[in-house]
Amino acid sequence: MTLLRIDDLTVTFQGDEGLVTAVERVSLDIAPGEALGLVGESGCGKTVTALSILCLVPRPPGRIVSGRIWFHGRDLLSLPLAELRAIRGRAISMIFQEPMTALSPLQRIGRQLAETLLLHRPLSRSEARRCAMDWLRRVGIPDPPAAMQSYPFQLSGGMRQRVMIAMALMLDPELLIADEPTTALDVTIQAQIFDLIRARRRSDTALLLITHDLGVVWEMCSRVAVMYAGEIVETAPAADLFRQPLHPYTAALLASLPALVPPGARLRPIPGQVPSPLAYPAGCRFRERCPLAFERCAEHPPLRQAAQRLARCWLVNEDPETTP
Repeated sequence: MTLLRIDDLTVTFQGDEGLVTAVERVSLDIAPGEALGLVGESGCGKTVTALSILCLVPRPPGRIVSGRIWFHGRDLLSLPLAELRAIRGRAISMIFQEPMTALSPLQRIGRQLAETLLLHRPLSRSEARRCAMDWLRRVGIPDPPAAMQSYPFQLSGGMRQRVMIAMALMLDPELLIADEPTTALDVTIQAQIFDLIRARRRSDTALLLITHDLGVVWEMCSRVAVMYAGEIVETAPAADLFRQPLHPYTAALLASLPALVPPGARLRPIPGQVPSPLAYPAGCRFRERCPLAFERCAEHPPLRQAAQRLARCWLVNEDPETTP
């Protein structure tokens, strides 16, 4: 059973220097209760993919050129705004990467949290405020009553991030999209937040986790999708991907992380630069940085099947164990 399915999504942005292709022909699916990690370098299209799910890509300059996003069998991209608003927050919640752009600077934190609850639940205003204060306590806000009376600019970046996490979790959504949810938090609070997210998952909440921290992906996710230069280059069960990455970019990404390199082994940074989204090269977009590149890489590879996995590489064989 599929809760969310993204089919052939392409998103562009009109910039001063030309048309930027942020996401190109991305397809993903998430089952109820599943945790999918979406990883890749900054600028590869992860956040734009997430924003597209809730139809939050700013227009202009952004434009969803093609694709369908199905949630419970309904295409979110074709829904009227009123129906989308009923889904946002309640059925699909998102923890945004930058809370200052997601919280209203003109309203106190308590009002913003209470209004979110009142919009989707049959609560009195006093009940909504009590629930909001309880969630501020659960995400580690040290003085919830004071935070309720504060404006966003009066809180630190980490405190604002915790407010966003409370806002996303308190409605018990079917799908939680978490875009770098603990970037501004110390390790103790990070552990607390991920415990809360795990608790939501035990109630069959699906998770789309966008992060640079592959250690978090290992702990939290059952499946991983890897993005590079606007495309999905590999999808696999997390255990298989960490044990034997099939795409050279995934292998290079793992080899460049200190926590995943065996003791005594040297880190291997990825050479070169990510290609410009203004003009992606023909063929494989990773080939100029790839140690395994050969003549056929001048052709653009499709996602190739290898058992229960997909990888966008001409070297991938049907049997993952025989892939170089």
